Amino acid sequence: MKTHLVPLALGLLLAAGATVAPEPAAAAPALRQVMFVGNNWDGTVDVIEAGGSYSRVGRLNVVPDRTQRLTEIYLNPIRLAFYLGIQQGPGEGHDQLVDDMYTTPAGDALVISRPSFADVVSIDLTTGKLRWRFPVSGFRSDHMAVSPDGRSVAVSASTGNTVHVLDIVTGRQLGSFATGDKPHENIYTGGGRYLWNMSIGEVNTDLDAPWLDFTKGDRKITVADTGTFQVARTIDMRNRLDAFGRSDLSDAVRPAVFTPDESKLYFQVSFFAGLVEYDVATDKITRIRDLPQNPATDPDRTTWVNDSRHHGLSISRDGAKLCVAGTMDDYATVVDRATLTPGPLVTAIKPYWATVSADGLDCVISEAGADRVTAISFATGQAVASVPVGDHPQRVRIGNVPVGWTAP
Repeated sequence: MKTHLVPLALGLLLAAGATVAPEPAAAAPALRQVMFVGNNWDGTVDVIEAGGSYSRVGRLNVVPDRTQRLTEIYLNPIRLAFYLGIQQGPGEGHDQLVDDMYTTPAGDALVISRPSFADVVSIDLTTGKLRWRFPVSGFRSDHMAVSPDGRSVAVSASTGNTVHVLDIVTGRQLGSFATGDKPHENIYTGGGRYLWNMSIGEVNTDLDAPWLDFTKGDRKITVADTGTFQVARTIDMRNRLDAFGRSDLSDAVRPAVFTPDESKLYFQVSFFAGLVEYDVATDKITRIRDLPQNPATDPDRTTWVNDSRHHGLSISRDGAKLCVAGTMDDYATVVDRATLTPGPLVTAIKPYWATVSADGLDCVISEAGADRVTAISFATGQAVASVPVGDHPQRVRIGNVPVGWTAP
């Protein structure tokens, strides 16, 4: 049949009472798991295999609008002051261009928080172009978390003392809630019903002596109900640490992980080379473990990056092992959770984050001082792979891209 006769023939069939099957919906593209490594000073994200060789798949530029953003900043004296403060403070003299990142459920876009630009953006993984941009309250965006269903992303607005929760596909704000000073880590619990935020207080001053701890601000865990965005609970670790006999420790909760059953929370605090265990049901700190200190580490606390001594923590899928990034002590180690005994100390240069590989076999750390990521076996505690990445890698997250994907 000639093509110009097709509509006529179809109309005659419908007039005669015939039915025509609808066109089948296009199948969603098959996805593959990868790891995204945020190169904070570069403004790039390396995409690597999520296990095995951890070889690089591609690299994304996540600041395609850099000129536009810098023009806006330089035309606004207040924003410029904060921008330069971030650069010289937490950025250690560099722009902070990518902090955290997650992919959309369809694996077609990457959502990134960009501290120096005080925003969250969505980058199309096919074209490399911006899909949407959300400016956070205040002047700096920070750590994020994705909901268990993958549909929402929470971001800390660190100078706005606010957590924004966004639709990960559209960037529309679903809700927000107030936190303590300088919100940092975010963790969903209860299947996504609750969102825990840890505020770390002021980390950019040199008032780091223990007796000046009061100058660091209001530090607490804020637990919000994600249905209402009302605060369900606040937890001040100061009283809990004091009750345990560790009034010497800061109450600024840094990276943290829950056990698989969410009964216990493990976390790091400012200036501390070690781990804290908190029992959720009894609301008490139950164990604290001091971990090895590198004798070569400068004892001057003002030289430690953003008040961190150790910054990076993950837990194995079965909950039996913890993986610790000993940032200022230049090592990472796998810790037995039952005894809190560390395994071999794996030399690493300024390890800044720790996550779990897609197959659950390894802990993957970012080495911000060596521009690489290193995989450490949970079983042996030994390094099994290292891969070079961009300038100053920090957050490492598992996500999805279409099968056969190549970087734009």
